[in-house]
Amino acid sequence: MPITGLILGAVLGAVMQRGRFCVTGMLRDIFTRGTWRPFTALLIVISVHAIGLTALTSAGVITPEYSPFAPAAVIVGAFIFGVSIVLAGGCASGTWYRAGEGLVGSWLALVGYALSAAAMKTGPLSGVNAWLGQFTVNQTTVPATFGLSPWWFVAGLGALTAYLAARFLQEEFTGPRPVALAQPLHRRPLHVYLAAVIIGIIGVIAWPLSAATGRNDGLGITTPSKNVANYIVTGDGSFLDWGVLLVLGILGGALVAAKVSGEFRVRVPDARTSSRAVVGGIGMGVGASWAGGCTVGNGMVQTSLFTYQGWVALAFFAVGVGVAAKIWLKPSGRKTATGTYSTDESVDGRAAHPEATTTSVSAPAYAVAPVALKVREQQSAPAGPAEVAPGEYALDTLGAVCPFPLIEAVSAMDELRSGQTLVIDFDCTQATDAIPRWAAEAGHEVTEFRATGDAGWRIKVRKG
Repeated sequence: MPITGLILGAVLGAVMQRGRFCVTGMLRDIFTRGTWRPFTALLIVISVHAIGLTALTSAGVITPEYSPFAPAAVIVGAFIFGVSIVLAGGCASGTWYRAGEGLVGSWLALVGYALSAAAMKTGPLSGVNAWLGQFTVNQTTVPATFGLSPWWFVAGLGALTAYLAARFLQEEFTGPRPVALAQPLHRRPLHVYLAAVIIGIIGVIAWPLSAATGRNDGLGITTPSKNVANYIVTGDGSFLDWGVLLVLGILGGALVAAKVSGEFRVRVPDARTSSRAVVGGIGMGVGASWAGGCTVGNGMVQTSLFTYQGWVALAFFAVGVGVAAKIWLKPSGRKTATGTYSTDESVDGRAAHPEATTTSVSAPAYAVAPVALKVREQQSAPAGPAEVAPGEYALDTLGAVCPFPLIEAVSAMDELRSGQTLVIDFDCTQATDAIPRWAAEAGHEVTEFRATGDAGWRIKVRKG
């Protein structure tokens, strides 16, 4: 029944939201933070998928169909997609579930993504899509090339994944522990590795449920997103298949999870972030169409089937993310003689969180920047919850999408002396893990970490 897509999608959206599961961040952290810890979560998804799908195929429950490998389309498309997800602030599935958290920028990216995918697959750009995809080689899967059972590759990947997961978990539990928010059990996030296991199991269950409705495929985001646009434009009910209900379920599940955990709030981005979201969304649709899938269809499903398309696409997703990170993921503040980092957006962004307001200083200097940023030492401050004591600096990143709150925090902390404190206000959900983890790994002390309202947090970090 197609309704199973909606149910499974809702569970998937809730798990992704509670696990802060974002492939963009996993690939990005390799280049910006030099860590493979988050990427290991993606390997867990692929490994669980590989075990389940190989077992189902061996038992004759599912019959995957393999398209000829089109290297030019996959390489070009995957690179474009990798660049675009950095601009959009999230991959395909990440954009769907972040839309459920109230991020208007994700809604803008989704519109661009769905429309461009529709244009590439069934619209005026379908000829362009078909042209690049016609250059194929007679190869589909790695096991078929070597004439080996896929179980050999399942075992190898599983062993590598288990080693990496054990290593990073050991470091996590024996090294400095990040400070966590004090909150009820139902509001606590899932460990990303646990979320990965659940997502992998969901992916295994998805294939036979989808195949039962005539859709011989597993998890996927790009074609279902395209079908959403096609249905809205044409009203043709044939587009409302299992995959469409899956992505709508992701949105609904993430919305419910965010509301229950107090992490939902409508957040309207500034002009620069909005324009990047639209451009990124359009690029996602173009890139995923050429590559034959996104970070779910290629990066989770095709990789677990050990197709050339899946693994080559994943590699060039990473290349695109790395290039985009080098170009765009930089601190936005500009140091002035008064010790102030500021943008005009930071003043406007405080309306949603008046508690985070800091004392003004005379003649602040403003610099054009894509995020709301303000760092200043307080000479005097009014009494009350907004007070910032002498020696404390306030960093306003409200309205900034990830990873900018962390990037700005690292940059601002470099300007402080040992013992001084950085007070960071942010509303990016992923930063609730990234900032305290950075503080622990860098040897800084978190003296306070609390929610300031729905989808708003304050953390005080004393420089070590």
